[in-house]
Amino acid sequence: MIRFEHVTKRYEGGRDALRNVSLEIPKGELVFLTGPSGAGKSTFLKMLALIERPTRGQLFVNGANIGRMPERQIPRYRRQVGLVFQDNKLLPERSAFDNVALPLIIAGMSERDAGRRVRASLDQVGLLKKEKSPPRMLSLGEQQRVGIARAIVTRPGLLVADEPTGNLDPELSLDIMKLFRRFNDIGVTMVIATHDVNLLDQLGGKRLTLSNGEIQGGDFGGES
Repeated sequence: MIRFEHVTKRYEGGRDALRNVSLEIPKGELVFLTGPSGAGKSTFLKMLALIERPTRGQLFVNGANIGRMPERQIPRYRRQVGLVFQDNKLLPERSAFDNVALPLIIAGMSERDAGRRVRASLDQVGLLKKEKSPPRMLSLGEQQRVGIARAIVTRPGLLVADEPTGNLDPELSLDIMKLFRRFNDIGVTMVIATHDVNLLDQLGGKRLTLSNGEIQGGDFGGES
């Protein structure tokens, strides 16, 4: 499903966010990406979302070399990837329904079909009754669930999440992670960056630890 081959990402000024990373993540896997701040976790996820491209090396997702993907193909690729952020980036003046519908509107889906998809996604995260509420009327946990509903509404095969529970208390964090586990149970490949190692002990899944842009441990082989 995912294969890094000697991937290095160098930013302006000569800083390497990732250094010669090689690994494979099978389809349907649940992977927790851990490591200190500045370890390269966010860059790793941005690579998978094609927000960033490798400076050197090759990156494959479902057999496609996305590091060399033409610009015109990137929007179609991104519709196959769900993105969840610590800052859920919701549109403040739009309802939960409208926020979740946004990726489908951009993709040109009909209003009728989009409505069914949006309500199904909100139902999956337990917020169908709050579809008309704007973010300011929702708790932090509910806002994060709207962000997750938006990420899954396109029915992606891959979901990446960058510190999705960073702003939540321990109980809400566990609820959100259990929600991710449910999606993984139906076959969605998940790569989740988190600092909360204690939380991971309750969830299982595999781990990948980064430090200074290099693989330092975890359940995946490969050169680094």
